Amino acid sequence: MTFEEYVLARGPALVRLARLLVDDDHRADDLVQDVLAKAYQRWGRIVSADDPDRYVRRMLVNARNSWWRRAARRHEVSVPEVRPVATTDPPLDGADRDALWQLVAALPGRQRAALVLRYYEDLDDVAIAEILGCSAVTVRTHVMRGLAALRATVGDAGFPETMPTRSKR
Repeated sequence: MTFEEYVLARGPALVRLARLLVDDDHRADDLVQDVLAKAYQRWGRIVSADDPDRYVRRMLVNARNSWWRRAARRHEVSVPEVRPVATTDPPLDGADRDALWQLVAALPGRQRAALVLRYYEDLDDVAIAEILGCSAVTVRTHVMRGLAALRATVGDAGFPETMPTRSKR
């Protein structure tokens, strides 16, 4: 697979993942562009790996973490742009869905990344652990704590109970 074929096939999914990780469309686009520029330079090694998509996702999560550290030092303030997100989850209307994503965005980075990779990218614990650079047990802990925080907040906000239940992965 060439780099161009990969970007055409997986580029939009990487942008969606980045938008969920950083909760800012413009920063997400920049993040993906930076990651793909770095991936292009190493594409020979990346494509020879077992799963180039997993490698690029890992690069994306690492770049997000590095960006967050730099942003914390610069004290940047981002103004969120509210956009409707397409979903197949009928119980939540647009306002509830936006409010729920704002709650997800407020979670600590590792919990948010674990939840996004589990429920949006539909990856198992082992794959998420490889991407985040931790053990599968740590992934389950991040997911459990993130869901617990969301459930506690959602219960206070009066959302319908549509949060995912704990899975046996």
